Amino acid sequence: MKDFEEKTLSSKELYNGKIIDLVLEDVELPNGKQGKREIIKHPGAVAVIARTDENKIILVKQYRKALERAIVEIPAGKLEKGEEPAHTALRELEEETGYTTQQLQKLTAFYTSPGFADEIVHIYLADQLVPLEEKRELDEDEFVEVMEVSLEEALHLIEEQHIYDAKTAYAIQYLQLQEVLESTK
Repeated sequence: MKDFEEKTLSSKELYNGKIIDLVLEDVELPNGKQGKREIIKHPGAVAVIARTDENKIILVKQYRKALERAIVEIPAGKLEKGEEPAHTALRELEEETGYTTQQLQKLTAFYTSPGFADEIVHIYLADQLVPLEEKRELDEDEFVEVMEVSLEEALHLIEEQHIYDAKTAYAIQYLQLQEVLESTK
């Protein structure tokens, strides 16, 4: 197998933001020529597939400025510096949904857009949800509507493009596959 590594010759931070940084790198390509790479640096995120005892999926509807519209998503949030993904997952579950759990299982992690960003999203499954006695505060710039839907309703939300992001589509397809596997046992 060929080694396609690109050697970094120089790196310049173009933007340092609250959520992302933008870096311009000069690289040596595998063929010896030089190129430029614009890279978004992101601390990573978590997302939680939360299921109630009634087998409802907990989703949140929120406005996404980059899309200029509201979409429906699984609860998710950015990793804070030094924070373990499982801790972030539980925090986001509690803040966005009003539920907590003792049953948090890591399923997988994936890079969202490896062509230009290093963002990784860790996906967790939360069962045995318990309503919080005292709701946690959302971030001051965060506004969500909590929804509880069946798998069938979630699939319809994908068809209607209300669910329109990869992490949530992944979560719904994961649950759909689990249902198929359970029915073949």
